[in-house]
Amino acid sequence: MSEFLPKEVREGLEQARRKDLKRKSRLRVRVGDNTFTILRSWESGFALDSEDAPNLRGLVDLYDGSRHVSQCLIVASEEEGAEITYEYKRATAALDHAPLDYSRDENAPVALLTSD
Repeated sequence: MSEFLPKEVREGLEQARRKDLKRKSRLRVRVGDNTFTILRSWESGFALDSEDAPNLRGLVDLYDGSRHVSQCLIVASEEEGAEITYEYKRATAALDHAPLDYSRDENAPVALLTSD
């Protein structure tokens, strides 16, 4: 059906679709001080708008709104139409606490009170 529409109308519809995806998406990728909106995401990567996104490589942080979701190492990217897709080699979930290097006893005291 879209083959019957004039080229300008098809381009306008595509721009409106990308703008709507940007507005609805809460996912963001952060590289240094720059933040880019993720249009689509899947298990091994994500897609950004080709007009906004540079050719990213290396370590990036993924956010869902203001919550830090994961840290990813990007190893490959390619352009598909109006999107640039990025694949990552590693995605490490972000934690709000430091990991323990020992097993904590379930009945261990939370704090030690002295008699001073």
